[in-house]
Amino acid sequence: MNDMTVPEVEVQAVPDGAFLLDVREHDEWRAGHAPTAVHIPLGELQARVEEVPKGEPVYVVCRVGGRSAHAAAWLNHVGWDAINIGGGMQSWHFAGRPMVSESGQDPFVA
Repeated sequence: MNDMTVPEVEVQAVPDGAFLLDVREHDEWRAGHAPTAVHIPLGELQARVEEVPKGEPVYVVCRVGGRSAHAAAWLNHVGWDAINIGGGMQSWHFAGRPMVSESGQDPFVA
């Protein structure tokens, strides 16, 4: 498991203006996400990795932190600087960080 160890930060430590990659599924994204996040579902990440900037930290988020940890480990393995957000969007929401939805409803973590 050592090769899957990835840097991780709590949601409060994610700097404003950081590149935020949300790897959740489309329905989860529609329900609620960080306003500046870029959405690439985990299953599409390998095919769409060139959409993720190199040369700056990439903060990766999912619902609770499992999928984003896998995504961050893979990104680091192939040359990106990826950091997992511990607790995922659930922690983001509980910390009172901003969220928007694509559904027209109040944002929530699906």
